[in-house]
Amino acid sequence: MITSEAISTNDQREVKIVLLIAAFVILLATFFNQLPGGMIGALGAMVIVGFILNYLGDRTPIINQFFGGGAIVVIFGSSYLFHSGFLSGDIEKQITTFTKSGGFLSFYVASLVTGSILGMSTDTLKKAALKYIPVILGAVAISFLFAGIIGLFFGKNLFESLMLIALPIMGGGMGAGAVPLVEIMSGRTGMDAASLMSQMVPALAIGNAIAIVIAGLLNKVGQMKPSWTGNGELIRGEAEAIQDKSTSNDSLDVKKLGMGALIAISMFFLGTLLSTVISMHTYALMILSIALIKVSGLMPERLEKAAHAWYTFVVSNLTPALLVGIGVAYTDLNQIIDALSPMYFALVFATVLGAAIGAGIIGRVMGFYPIESAITGGLCMANMGGTGDVAVLAASKRMQLMPFAQISSRIGGAFMLILATFAIQLLA
Repeated sequence: MITSEAISTNDQREVKIVLLIAAFVILLATFFNQLPGGMIGALGAMVIVGFILNYLGDRTPIINQFFGGGAIVVIFGSSYLFHSGFLSGDIEKQITTFTKSGGFLSFYVASLVTGSILGMSTDTLKKAALKYIPVILGAVAISFLFAGIIGLFFGKNLFESLMLIALPIMGGGMGAGAVPLVEIMSGRTGMDAASLMSQMVPALAIGNAIAIVIAGLLNKVGQMKPSWTGNGELIRGEAEAIQDKSTSNDSLDVKKLGMGALIAISMFFLGTLLSTVISMHTYALMILSIALIKVSGLMPERLEKAAHAWYTFVVSNLTPALLVGIGVAYTDLNQIIDALSPMYFALVFATVLGAAIGAGIIGRVMGFYPIESAITGGLCMANMGGTGDVAVLAASKRMQLMPFAQISSRIGGAFMLILATFAIQLLA
């Protein structure tokens, strides 16, 4: 997607005309199911649908002020457009394939994680690494407390409230969370895997939606309470320091962007290779590798700037397109609506809200801005893994926090699996 920030004022009218013509042609081809196959068809539709929905969401009153604006409209709007049959046919399959097995999501996350970590100061990275784990623990503790209290109010026992709802929500998404949780629990509770999964999946979907909405609200809270937020910087005081060392005047050329893309892809490959010998998620290993390279000073500064430039390009141009992929491939509105009983919603909402409050409070104690720590340590624990991280950070307008979001989803998710093994002995 082309953003107005990336072009001069004199050229904006021309660009808008081009976008309108492109939108008309691509939407017409989509409606008549005549888009070409592969990446070109999927990405073309995703860019245009994402641009239109993002534009509308950012200009819709109330939604743009309190609920994340364009990000939330793109996710749920694209889910409705494609799943309702309004834009149907092969394009839905193409978008799903391109986002999942086609690697678009992995490409996006690798670009953000690599560029944002290498773009940090080394001191900031060291300070955050030592203090971040307690934030995750605070999120888990308060989320479980809130879920347990609400569950008892509705007559649920702790096993149903914590193990079937709170734990899956905080567990790192579907593949890295719910699936291994089902394997752990089905062998020790006497419940079959299908029954467990049918109870966990709606909790994940609703929890993800609530996390996105709360992220948008936290962005508004940050605007109302400026002392609570670093506007994308996690450690208190770092926002001013980074402004003083701004590198916004650095030239961005094609070679620099290409080098940044290659570095991001290489870091993803490194995480993939390490995952064959170390039993950890690729993203977690990638984060640890990049952080080690950063603090050791192995990467020349000009290459760090190239990776950060590529991160900026990807966030500015591909975020709405990816949110369309998340809406189509990962967001099932029917599943969310079917599970929306008052009791179920209250339990899920209490879990997500507790995660945000716990992370915000502990983050404040550890020297972080409470808004940023609530988003990364809380909401990014309570969403659906990598896709949820992108959606939450887009709704809160804090994409530069992706490394910490991924720590929550991957390392925090792994911690939840360990916790589940012990907790099941007490509650089952």
